[in-house]
Amino acid sequence: MRTFNGKKEAERIIFDLKKKIKKEKIVPRLAVILVGENKASKLFIRKKKEAAKIVGIKVKLFKYKRSVSQKKIIEKIEKLNLDPSVNGILVQLPLPEGFDTDKIIGKINPKKDVDGFLSVKSLKKGKPYFFPVLPSAILFALRGAKKSYQKKRILALVNSGIFGQTLKNFLERKKIKINYLIKKNYSLSEIEKKLKLADVIIVACGQPNLIEGKMIKKGAILIDGGITLTKKGKLVGDVARESVKEKASFLTPVPGGLGPLTVSLLLRNVYFAQKIQKKEK
Repeated sequence: MRTFNGKKEAERIIFDLKKKIKKEKIVPRLAVILVGENKASKLFIRKKKEAAKIVGIKVKLFKYKRSVSQKKIIEKIEKLNLDPSVNGILVQLPLPEGFDTDKIIGKINPKKDVDGFLSVKSLKKGKPYFFPVLPSAILFALRGAKKSYQKKRILALVNSGIFGQTLKNFLERKKIKINYLIKKNYSLSEIEKKLKLADVIIVACGQPNLIEGKMIKKGAILIDGGITLTKKGKLVGDVARESVKEKASFLTPVPGGLGPLTVSLLLRNVYFAQKIQKKEK
């Protein structure tokens, strides 16, 4: 089983971004909203802040307790939309249960949506303001698998409708056709039946070891976009790596796969956001 090295590509993007920001003498700014105490989210934010410091991007974190109202989060987003000193807005996912992720993300100004979830709605002359971050990382990984995806069965198993639709639209613009399932809408038996037929499985549910070897076909390509921090402090993905290694042909590992790449692509979008907003002043 081959694995994807996301760190190598991420380092290239970070190096290039640092040079551009230094040369242009700019200071792009990113606002991050965190709700609750998800350990993996906190770790991911720390990684973003570390990388942002390297390239010269300022990050402001807005932390809220799990008990915060959805209305208050939306009000904060609306204020940040109007703040000219903020170039990018990121709501760290997953949000706790009870929050409407699609509604909250949908309140972000498309010109500040550096995660790229609203790329379909932000078309400008046929192109989005930003390429969606995680789908872009997934595309990097698919190309790393060096396979043709014509007539292949590609299945995405996700927890968010807005992410599933964004991923589907983004890959179809790249001539890669996929189907996606929202995990909460299907029983485990239904999911397993569909997984066994898939040549490529993209999973982003934040549920450790969700995908096991018995669920996949021989030679399957596995793109793992799930990240969870265990009680023992170990970072794990949605794919049970040891379980699939004899059957899968390709895997994006956790850690070291999509994670570093998504961070670098996010910061690149913040840089682009600053340039877009500067032009429109």
